[in-house]
Amino acid sequence: MRIIKSAVLLICFLCAINSIAQKKAALPHGMVFGDKPKGIAPVSATKIEALMGQKIRQTTAIRGKIINVTKEKGGWFMMDAGAGKTIDAHFANYNVTLPKAIAGRIVIIEGVAQRQLIADDLQHFAGDTVTGSKQHKTKVNPKQRITFEVRGLMVDK
Repeated sequence: MRIIKSAVLLICFLCAINSIAQKKAALPHGMVFGDKPKGIAPVSATKIEALMGQKIRQTTAIRGKIINVTKEKGGWFMMDAGAGKTIDAHFANYNVTLPKAIAGRIVIIEGVAQRQLIADDLQHFAGDTVTGSKQHKTKVNPKQRITFEVRGLMVDK
């Protein structure tokens, strides 16, 4: 009887280990979504704003941690940019489906970084036409100043 209990316990233990291993293997290192990032050395997500300087748009590659996946279809996610800031990102190709399990993983993304603008910065063609009492008082959320249109993503860690 003791041998049967031990065998059942061993089988349950092996099944549990197998299921844990399968979940971890779902997003292995090097897994690619969209096009494989290549040709550009990745910059830390915490340094992208400084790298851009006064530029509005810049093609680059970023290495950072995904905070959460906001929408799986189209690959909409938020990336940590350090100091409480985030980068809102989405794939240029809407056919990419990004699993929610990628949250918390470090990835390398390649695409176009863009600084958000509003007309209050005296950039009247920025796309935001604030009028009335809000004119010249509207501020961009300082925690979400950068958006990123992703061409390719590769799981790094």
